[in-house]
Amino acid sequence: MSRSTFARTIGIDYSGAETPTSSLKGLRVYLAEGEVPPVEVPPPLSSRKYWTRKGIAEWLVERLAEDEPTLVGIDHGFSFPLRYFEAHGLLPDWPRFLDDFQRHWPTDEDHTYVEFVRDGIHGNGAARMGNARWRRLTEERAGGAKSVFHFDVQGSVAKSTHAGIPWLRFIRQRLGARVHFWPFDGWDIPAGHSAIAEVYPALWSRGFADEGRTGDQHDAFSIAAWLSRADRDGSLAAFLNPDLSPPERTLAEVEGWILGVADSNTRPMVASAQHQTASAAVPRPMLIKAGAGITKACPECGHPFRGGTWGGIDAHWKARHSQIMPYEEAWPIIKAGRKPSAE
Repeated sequence: MSRSTFARTIGIDYSGAETPTSSLKGLRVYLAEGEVPPVEVPPPLSSRKYWTRKGIAEWLVERLAEDEPTLVGIDHGFSFPLRYFEAHGLLPDWPRFLDDFQRHWPTDEDHTYVEFVRDGIHGNGAARMGNARWRRLTEERAGGAKSVFHFDVQGSVAKSTHAGIPWLRFIRQRLGARVHFWPFDGWDIPAGHSAIAEVYPALWSRGFADEGRTGDQHDAFSIAAWLSRADRDGSLAAFLNPDLSPPERTLAEVEGWILGVADSNTRPMVASAQHQTASAAVPRPMLIKAGAGITKACPECGHPFRGGTWGGIDAHWKARHSQIMPYEEAWPIIKAGRKPSAE
């Protein structure tokens, strides 16, 4: 990518509180053009003082339909860990995931709280639940990023993620190929196109003086400011193409990737606390009784394979554990009842 690929950058600090049409103080939008520092964008004139999730989605559709290449950063998860896809028998296909999620978690519908779906009052969230221990590869690399299923704790992105994903679908349906959802539509953003990416403002917010802004305002400001600076100084291209192995890249095209998170050389996957814990807790392939059937489990992380067979172990290994050894070498060891990393 050349310098100043984008005419403007937009930072959005998100909130999953209340309903899609609720005026929320935590929803903040900042926009940067050229070398001018980002400025806060107020919601359209109405009786509402603050932005709504529906209002932001509609505003983005209008802005991204304009003939000005724009890069948007939004601070909630865009997808779920591979474990979620496997547990619910879903194809590793992001557009299909969006449709399936919205059918079960219709949090873009008026008067719908995330809690309504969690509590079974609306939708069918019980059929599409995740586990707070499940984390995406990008969350592991980001350090302090929490699981998209870790509700009800400080710094959680679970509620905003469950509230925001249907609105990504809304934008995609309205704009089609005019907007590039990175990295799901590819790691390289076509010239002249606008793009939307997942971001984690904690990576950048300390690098900018808050100048009296609230925490939510400063997060949105930091997103827009960092994206603008990285675009203008030419460093954005490297962040849009992180140094990931082919299996990691394939995984990230399903799970998503946080723009700005370091590559595999900086935070090796095998060194993460989650994988160390799993390795210590699961010393060899497991057979787990699940109801009337038997479930086999990965010897490295304990991931279960249902139906009493090893179906799916090849894809799982290539996506999660290829840094230990190639699958072709690992499979005979697994089949023999041993743990490849211990060999």
